[in-house]
Amino acid sequence: EYMGYIVAEMSRVAYFYDPEIGIYQYTPLHPMRPHRVKITDTLIHHYNLNDKMTLIDNIKASAVDVDLTQFHTDDYVDFLKNVNTDNQQYFTDQMLRFNMGEDCPIFDGLYDYCVLSARGSIIGANWLNQGLADVCINWAGGLHHAKKSEASGFCYTNDIVLGILELLKQFERVLYIDIDIHHGDGVEEAFYTSNRVMTFSLHKYGDYFPGTGDLKDTGIGRGKYYAVNVPLKEGMDDESYFMIFKPVLDGIMENYKPSVVVFQCGADSISGDRLGCFNLSVKGHGACLDYMKKFRVPLLVVGGGGYTLRNVARAWVYETGIILGQEILNDIPENDYIEYFCPEYKIHMPTSNMENNNTKEQLDHIRDDILDNLKHVIPVSPYATAEGTNLPPHLGLDVSAVKQAAEDQNPDARLCLLYTSDAADEGLGVDLGGRRISQTK
Repeated sequence: EYMGYIVAEMSRVAYFYDPEIGIYQYTPLHPMRPHRVKITDTLIHHYNLNDKMTLIDNIKASAVDVDLTQFHTDDYVDFLKNVNTDNQQYFTDQMLRFNMGEDCPIFDGLYDYCVLSARGSIIGANWLNQGLADVCINWAGGLHHAKKSEASGFCYTNDIVLGILELLKQFERVLYIDIDIHHGDGVEEAFYTSNRVMTFSLHKYGDYFPGTGDLKDTGIGRGKYYAVNVPLKEGMDDESYFMIFKPVLDGIMENYKPSVVVFQCGADSISGDRLGCFNLSVKGHGACLDYMKKFRVPLLVVGGGGYTLRNVARAWVYETGIILGQEILNDIPENDYIEYFCPEYKIHMPTSNMENNNTKEQLDHIRDDILDNLKHVIPVSPYATAEGTNLPPHLGLDVSAVKQAAEDQNPDARLCLLYTSDAADEGLGVDLGGRRISQTK
């Protein structure tokens, strides 16, 4: 045992993949390429990893309803259903209202793409709820920036929040871990006043999209200390990253004792990413997931950012191997996309010689602050799980605390909007603060 958790291999792994993911394209020059998931799946098959997992195909997935309005507003979902490239000129007001534009363009099949991404995370959560698997994988998910009623940072709907809401029907406490280079703001915001969901995000901070995720942002009301932010500078390398990831995760597991974990594996934190500025290797990125496995907690693994396609596929096939306890060969086998990996044709590539601007003293300070905060965390939630209901129970919204925070904090304060009947009854909107960050993701 380790900290009360049984350390063992997770033998039952389920894998969601819909081949339709490869047909969607934002715009020809847009950095987000859903095709990267198809390339990842191709490598998974050529490494024969698919033989060691249960494939959740469309037939199995269709048994679970995908209702985007479990988190997103009706009018926003209706807009996604109805808008297309031929009629978008008639939706000018809605496009502005819902933050559509260059980062989040209208493209053919947009709504179907949103449903596909969400389906994998919802069905994965459902399988964990039923005990059908120990780990569920949805590389098409991880779209962590989407808000309740707006698109953001290449993300239209938040499959992670939808998956967590599904998990809350069965599990008492959910831990969300985000190793994307960008702050997991959409997920944090959704549960910022909740003590049933803890969010743990490591990200570049300072003049960088989305501009949120300061060390002092720790939650509000009952959610105070249940948001954990690790703000980092450019050049983060494997040693420094794990030096802070491990003790913080140990502190979370010891104090919060989550019943289930959602792990977002955004690959834009890997060296050489088109939009990133960290210097992690594929092994260093995967080491975080490997360490999380040691706690033997049910696990939903999703994708996320990543804009150098060959590195995204390298990372996610390697991490599929980690989940399965299978060491894969460094030489990439012959496949339809082999030329993406030329001239080396390897999984593991050297990192760059960029400077690491994160000092040991800075990281020690961040770690110590977080560990002090975690001492305030109550391990067991006072709320029972929901049984036989479509919605999770009260997520811990303290309406008076939210109102007070709205009055007390500065205009840049990140206040959450919770998906609860209490919030609706009190007339709280979905965009407290309402700011938009103009930096490109």
